[in-house]
Amino acid sequence: QVQLVESGGGLVQDGGSLRLSCAASGSISSMYVMGWHRQAPGKQRELVATITGSGSTIYADSVKGRFTVSRDNAKNTLFLQMNSLKPEDTGVYYCRLTTYKDYWGKGTQVTVSS
Repeated sequence: QVQLVESGGGLVQDGGSLRLSCAASGSISSMYVMGWHRQAPGKQRELVATITGSGSTIYADSVKGRFTVSRDNAKNTLFLQMNSLKPEDTGVYYCRLTTYKDYWGKGTQVTVSS
């Protein structure tokens, strides 16, 4: 069984930075794809960034150049460095790990004030 626990969310001003972490436990392989998604109030959950076990990344156009996804395979931890935050980045950020199915964390709230 896989468990994912996000941390690092909070309240930050427009232009600020936050670093999210996602600790994974259970039967984890460094080859699994991991990623971050977010859901704003009243909107569908959307992809923010993904990273493969070898470090290949994909970003949503809205966060390119501002967010950086990384992982520490030895510690089974996923990170999301978020810089130049905007009010539209506000939402609950979820960690996802994909094996033969998707596992999700419970999310961490990020609020960017204008």
